[in-house]
Amino acid sequence: MKGMKLNSLQSPKVLGALLFALCCLPAVSIAAEPALSDAEAIPHVGKRARDSYIDYLYADPHKAYAIGPGGAWAWQEAKTSPEEATQAAIEYCQRYSQQKCVPYAVNDKLVFDRANWPKLWGPYLSNAQAAQAPVGNKVGQRFYDLTFKDEKGRGKKISDLRGKVVFVHFWGSWCPACMIEFPSLVRLQKQINQELGKQVELVILQAREPFSESVRWAQKNGFENVRLYDSGAKSLSDTEFQLADGSRIQDREIAKTFPTSFVLDKNGVIVFYHRGPVNNWLEYVDFFRDAALGS
Repeated sequence: MKGMKLNSLQSPKVLGALLFALCCLPAVSIAAEPALSDAEAIPHVGKRARDSYIDYLYADPHKAYAIGPGGAWAWQEAKTSPEEATQAAIEYCQRYSQQKCVPYAVNDKLVFDRANWPKLWGPYLSNAQAAQAPVGNKVGQRFYDLTFKDEKGRGKKISDLRGKVVFVHFWGSWCPACMIEFPSLVRLQKQINQELGKQVELVILQAREPFSESVRWAQKNGFENVRLYDSGAKSLSDTEFQLADGSRIQDREIAKTFPTSFVLDKNGVIVFYHRGPVNNWLEYVDFFRDAALGS
């Protein structure tokens, strides 16, 4: 039998087919899973979390490392079982995030569910559920119906954007962290415009400075193509925004720090909230896609 197989492979037709398959068929690329030890592969987190993950790798079992969208993280060690370690890490992570935390590693095994990671802004509320949600600045609440103007001075309000996923970002050119983050926002806006078109709206609103000053800073620093909206703030001492019903609200009641970002689903419900700058907003494009196409 061995001789028969060898003879058949030596056939010119078979050899030709094998060579064609090896050389001429298109290659199928398979994304390799990162190594357990690759701290740089952990999504959304910063340097402190990655440094701590190295400590986790040498911790005592049973242990688990958990993460959440937006950069939340935590780990626990020396538990009686993998299940207890996982639950403890998730609960600890959840203390620092309104997002759902999930396990990244358990003991010496990478368990991160990369396919479902961008779905963690969901599940999204139905129209009826959204109508019953309270108004506020927390995940699961309906965002305030702020009024603002576009670059031509035309009035708009948040509720005008229902049916779209809305990214609301508060910043100021007087804010060092805001200025450092701005190039990442520019990349996000470009990518969103290319991939999701009119399904996602980025509403970038200045705080505590005139709109003209924000525009001037953006143009001076090469960001003249970024679409900015006018919150109505007039000066550093102007600490209020206007709502659609004519009332006003303190900016700190919405955003405790600057910059602060919110993502609203198609019904105006907050699905993501982040205080402070984000290093790489492009890591969130898959989340925007899921909210736009999956809700």
